[in-house]
Amino acid sequence: MSAWRQRLHEIIFEADTPAGKAFDVALIVAIVLSVAAVMLDSVSDIRQSYGLWLTYIEWTFTLLFTFEYIVRLACVTRPSRYMTSFFGVIDLLAIIPTYASLIFPGGQYLLVIRILRVLRVFRVLKLVQYLGEANALRLAMRQSRRKIFVFMLTILMLDVIMGALMYLIEGEANGFTSIPRSVYWAIVTTTTVGYGDISPITSFGQSIAAMMMITGYSIIAVPTGIVGVELAYAMKKGVSTQCCKSCSQEGHDADATYCKFCSAEL
Repeated sequence: MSAWRQRLHEIIFEADTPAGKAFDVALIVAIVLSVAAVMLDSVSDIRQSYGLWLTYIEWTFTLLFTFEYIVRLACVTRPSRYMTSFFGVIDLLAIIPTYASLIFPGGQYLLVIRILRVLRVFRVLKLVQYLGEANALRLAMRQSRRKIFVFMLTILMLDVIMGALMYLIEGEANGFTSIPRSVYWAIVTTTTVGYGDISPITSFGQSIAAMMMITGYSIIAVPTGIVGVELAYAMKKGVSTQCCKSCSQEGHDADATYCKFCSAEL
């Protein structure tokens, strides 16, 4: 890596130096201000009075973030790795809506996704304990995704069956006008949300609804337990704040010498 790219990488991706920390703090301030501008633009009275200024502000921040994104790609050895990383995707999504609004009016309001970039504050302030816990949580979610998927698929099949049953029991006269609408009721009941827009009238239907409500309370704890086990395991591992110069990934073990994502030397 050339000297200028090394210097840019230290400033943009790290916060150990005064210049790096100043850059990240300025970036977070810019992100917050840009999101505030987008939110204010959605208020009709403010938009009528200051709409043009808010548009200028929006495009100014978008151009700045676009330039920043290009520089980030230029100072890593594998730009494709950064583009597909979590922050790489977020950085790209932070600038696309403004350009998309030229074709799809209103698309600029999706710029509120920029607020996700404030997650960089964990690295800016070097809150190791929080960054480690955040990486541990991400690892736990990744390790438990298959179990959660199987669990959710099982619940969905159960709701489809119960929805079809309630369609037969209650019928269109009681608001269960179709199986999809009945499945919607089953999902709302199982998750204990209870909007109340559809409810069973017959005694048999109410009995089934009561059983589904009780079942809902018992199954809510299942995904929590799945993630909790994986989280307890992940928290046993030490996590450093080192950022890979090749793929920009974080979350390496404290004693790691090479990146566990791309094998580059740390």
